Amino acid sequence: MSELVKRREFITALGGAATWSIAARAQQRERMRRIGVLAARSADDPEWQARMAGFRQGLQELGWIVGRTIEIEHRVGPNDNEFLRRSAAELVALAPDAIVVNGNSPLTPLLQATRQVPIVFVNASDPVGAGFVASLARPGGNATGFTLFEFGMSGKWLELLKQVAPGLKRAAVLRDVTTSSGIAQFAVLSAAGHSLGVEVSPLDEREPDGIERGVAAFASRPEGGLVLATGAVGFRHRELIIALADRHRLPAIYPYRNFPTSGGLMSYGTDTIDGYRRAAGYVDRILKGEKPADLPVQQPTKFELVINLTTAKALGLEIPPTLLARADEVIE
Repeated sequence: MSELVKRREFITALGGAATWSIAARAQQRERMRRIGVLAARSADDPEWQARMAGFRQGLQELGWIVGRTIEIEHRVGPNDNEFLRRSAAELVALAPDAIVVNGNSPLTPLLQATRQVPIVFVNASDPVGAGFVASLARPGGNATGFTLFEFGMSGKWLELLKQVAPGLKRAAVLRDVTTSSGIAQFAVLSAAGHSLGVEVSPLDEREPDGIERGVAAFASRPEGGLVLATGAVGFRHRELIIALADRHRLPAIYPYRNFPTSGGLMSYGTDTIDGYRRAAGYVDRILKGEKPADLPVQQPTKFELVINLTTAKALGLEIPPTLLARADEVIE
């Protein structure tokens, strides 16, 4: 065989190897990746569906195609300890590339189930105080993500309520005293109350009967209002809390937009759909090789004010035009 022929065969083989290498890398890139989703929510809740739509949109914008390059395994159901423990174990057993989890309640059993699978949490409250991460800047473990609020915004609830009800002299804060966030938020609200001339008192009830008795006792005196702090209490008893505020004619402010959309007076809080779009970015980075331990926990950047004008009128409240102009959504 001539030297020229040998050289040609070598170049052909080299070209074939290069082609195979490119094809192999492309195939590896196109491998279906699996993401778990765990949440204590109702799967048909419109707000939850909007959050998931935002998450999928975020993935799509980053080049991931659900059903082709990425699949999502959902475990969504009641805020029940047994359901959450079982669902966490099921997701971990699937060996996903990452798990996205909503809030503190499901995050606790998930971290008990795995310290290896990367976790991206969304809408978590005080993840450092709760022991989920070592610090916001350096999470240090297998979990990172996005918080529901920063404590300073708690005072904003009282400021807004005072603008809507200028005669406000007292405010009951319905909080979850079993969480560090509930305690910290109350401290900020107390400081805001001192500067606004509003007496702030805690309402540390978690069950329907206790909440009903506590609100009724507070409402027996005039010039009062209600503030709902973040936490599981609001999620579990939303309809009851709205009904009690209406029954006792208490101006009330909530941290979640699904309260005014369900008949509550107003809400000021994190744009939770934006949080899921941002979570898609962290999932993308993890799928490309980054570690949760190196991704800082991020605080919210977008907040929304929602006002139910129909409820305001029913309570005899006149919303200042300047506040209406600032609202992200006005329900009439």
